[in-house]
Amino acid sequence: MSAHADLPHLTYENTQLPKESLWRKFPLIGIGIGVVCLALAFVLGGSEGGHEGGEHGGGHQQFYLSYLTAFMFWLAISVGALFFVLIQHGTRAGWSIVVRRIAENWMILLPFFGILVIPLFIGQHDLYHWSHPIAPDDLMLQRKATYYDSTFYTVRTIAIIAIWTLLATALYRWSTRQDKTGDGKLSHKMRWWAPLGFVAFAITTTIGAIDWMMSLDPHWYSTIFGVYYFAASVMASGAVITLSALALQKSGVLKDAITTEHYHDLGKWTFAFIVFWTYIAFSQFFLIWYANIPEETIWFGHRLVHGWEYVSVFLPIAHFVLPFFFLMSRHVKRRRLTLALGAGWLLFAHYVDMFWIIQPAVHGEHFSIHIADLLTLVGLGGVLIGGFAWFMGRGPTAPVQDPRLEESLRFENF
Repeated sequence: MSAHADLPHLTYENTQLPKESLWRKFPLIGIGIGVVCLALAFVLGGSEGGHEGGEHGGGHQQFYLSYLTAFMFWLAISVGALFFVLIQHGTRAGWSIVVRRIAENWMILLPFFGILVIPLFIGQHDLYHWSHPIAPDDLMLQRKATYYDSTFYTVRTIAIIAIWTLLATALYRWSTRQDKTGDGKLSHKMRWWAPLGFVAFAITTTIGAIDWMMSLDPHWYSTIFGVYYFAASVMASGAVITLSALALQKSGVLKDAITTEHYHDLGKWTFAFIVFWTYIAFSQFFLIWYANIPEETIWFGHRLVHGWEYVSVFLPIAHFVLPFFFLMSRHVKRRRLTLALGAGWLLFAHYVDMFWIIQPAVHGEHFSIHIADLLTLVGLGGVLIGGFAWFMGRGPTAPVQDPRLEESLRFENF
């Protein structure tokens, strides 16, 4: 423990972003860039016709498809951050205290998805086959008609985001209030709510993944699709928390508080969910392949033709093989440059994953990349990173009065 003889003294004042920091300017810059990119995506993402003949489409099918892909990419980061915060409280983890505020500031963006989800309502007919009148001979959709009802879909979406908002807001307010009061009872309250939060989180994340992604092909189903999205979300959020911590330290904040030991554990956390995602992805594929039921295999069939087969081969390499062998090394996880490279690559793989899941459902006849894909990714990213920067500038960048802060500062890997 001699290496920790002189622990950094974190206070309410010395953990704030410097006034001249770019982080304080980024909310306006990021949101401005985001709005411009989204507007350009809407203009350039106009399609020649609507969904299935055009009588229901609004002429911007490509925009809505690109927007949904970017929406699910960025949503995964905030949802994964919520899980990160819940599990730290639920397990009474001490190591993560100094990085928990970063996760909390990504988590607290979840209420804003209540606004960002509106384009998915507007573009519902361009995206979802079930939102059109169901043919009398389509027996499978007839049986699912009660669930795939536009009004019920809207109610579910509102309920999901409301529950996420409740969880994120409560945990965020209790944590930031403790910065000022030092009330240890608030830690107990957050620990008490965490198990209940796990249950709500599991249900809402599963329904959200089914409604927004799996229902793009309503004839297909997978009983572990929600777990698949959950695994990808936690992995992506681990990568973003790592990159956010590195960027904050570059700006002079928490320079001595977040150490190699914390980065090592963030690397292990992210690595674990690389493996878990692979396990779920392989299980989903193997069981469907083995059973060989046409209404199940057709989903993979769309992704093995017309250029999508190259993405299908690339995805397990990018999402598992390369990061698995790269991040397996202790030395990689304990070097900030290599850890940053690994985290950045995982975010790229995560976007490829969302692209591979969503786009073939509408553009299954050919593989294509549209400028709207990039613009919506950057547009939503600008808005959300701007929001993250704004929350980071509101107060301390670490939970300065958490009872286990010293334990986190002393943390060592063995």
